[in-house]
Amino acid sequence: MNFDEGLKKRRDRADAVLERYLPAEDAVPGKLAEAMNYSIRSGGKRIRPILMMESYRMFGGRKTVVEPFMAAIEMIHTHSLVHDDLPAVDNDELRRGRKTTHAVFGEAIGILAGDALLNYAYETALQAFRQKEDAQLVVEALEILARETGLYGMLGGQSVDVENDKNGTCALSKETLDYIYLHKTGALLEAPLMIGAVLAGAGKDETESMREIGRRIGLAFQIQDDILDVTSTAEELGKPVGSDTKNDKTTYVTLQGVDNAQRTVRELTDAAVKLLDSIPGEKEFLREFLIRMASRSN
Repeated sequence: MNFDEGLKKRRDRADAVLERYLPAEDAVPGKLAEAMNYSIRSGGKRIRPILMMESYRMFGGRKTVVEPFMAAIEMIHTHSLVHDDLPAVDNDELRRGRKTTHAVFGEAIGILAGDALLNYAYETALQAFRQKEDAQLVVEALEILARETGLYGMLGGQSVDVENDKNGTCALSKETLDYIYLHKTGALLEAPLMIGAVLAGAGKDETESMREIGRRIGLAFQIQDDILDVTSTAEELGKPVGSDTKNDKTTYVTLQGVDNAQRTVRELTDAAVKLLDSIPGEKEFLREFLIRMASRSN
């Protein structure tokens, strides 16, 4: 099986897991559930659940305890996109080639759908406790999920980004930009790699290595996003391009230029892959997946 076939198989698995945990739309509050499901079903690469599953397998995990967490991490990621697109934040009406949630259901339901996805993610993750033999590992995984997605993780990074944007702070320092990228984007790539490791019974050093891999690949991923904003098209990305330039936002491209930003992506990716290679376990697909994440064209 080649990489593309393997990727399709894993995406199909992630989609099937998600479908099992989505809320029903045939009862009150059906409209909210419909908006949540619309957001989840709007496509996406399912990067985070795939990372979690591959990390889990790499450390020898073979049970289904990882599946509620796979669904939860994608719900949290989708929540962040729904709220990013709102008029009060980025005011985007196109995401993954489709109308954004607030553009379809209205701003109020858009806000509530994002809130509901975040809360429902934890309801979903808690279902892992049904596998009682993994209870302590589930507790550790929940701690990671909450920390990496909350005040000191994804939401913290988003708040600094929004705060600087709304205050008209056009020229950010590299230190501030790195903070935003490592928390807003990186934390949500660290989390699935760490959770997969923890649920499989990996040790603290191995879990910390997975965090560092996620940190490096997360920064590379976001820098590549900066690059694509000036080199790609709306048709390729499925969302507007050129918005960073239009809004005078500081990015790695504005700080370093395209060529140097691309070099930084390669350096970060090489460092992540080198660290991955130092950890025992089957990781051929994960290795290639990390490389392609950082060098993607859409």
